[in-house]
Amino acid sequence: MTNRYRLHGLYAVTELALASVAMVSKVEGCLQGGARVVQYRDKSDDRERRRTDAGALLQLCRRFQVPLIINDDVSLAAEIAADGVHLGSSDMGLRDARRRLGKQALIGVSCYNRIDRAIAAEYHGASYVAFGRFFPSTSKPQAAAADPALLRSARKALSLPIVAIGGITPQNGGALIRAGADMLAVIHALFGEPDTRRAAQAFSQLFSPEVVPR
Repeated sequence: MTNRYRLHGLYAVTELALASVAMVSKVEGCLQGGARVVQYRDKSDDRERRRTDAGALLQLCRRFQVPLIINDDVSLAAEIAADGVHLGSSDMGLRDARRRLGKQALIGVSCYNRIDRAIAAEYHGASYVAFGRFFPSTSKPQAAAADPALLRSARKALSLPIVAIGGITPQNGGALIRAGADMLAVIHALFGEPDTRRAAQAFSQLFSPEVVPR
């Protein structure tokens, strides 16, 4: 595990409903389309399947030199030597996760619409923070609402990378990048599409300096 990766661009988050073979194929399409981070998100209780799927994704991400982040499960991240973990408010604490995974691990923290939580996460050694949902979301319809003004405030208060998540599409993502997001985390607008490579390309183009001046 290393932190050599630049955290910038499309952040692909796997869709829970996908079967294993389809998921790996769709993630490969995302990587071919320019995804710069992949998060394995599966909250089921099938430990063996989750380990198998995460291991397959890790091999795939290694081919593309892109980090694999495990959602919530610090033990699984440690077991397969993934690049890191993403933590929500009910998961293992950041400092405990850092002790378990080591100083080189990428550890992201969900901050919803709270800059105070993000400031604390940066202080305690987070690698990046995530805000959202920014738009109506099929994956997390009840998540706390955020807006671009939050990103502008966070950009002034923080020095670490910022992720925006929640209902993001190629049509609305550019505004979030202009407001301060370094990464756009996307689930349904990638994995709900038949061609994930093409879908990922549409998002990746948003990060072009010609499209979104920074």
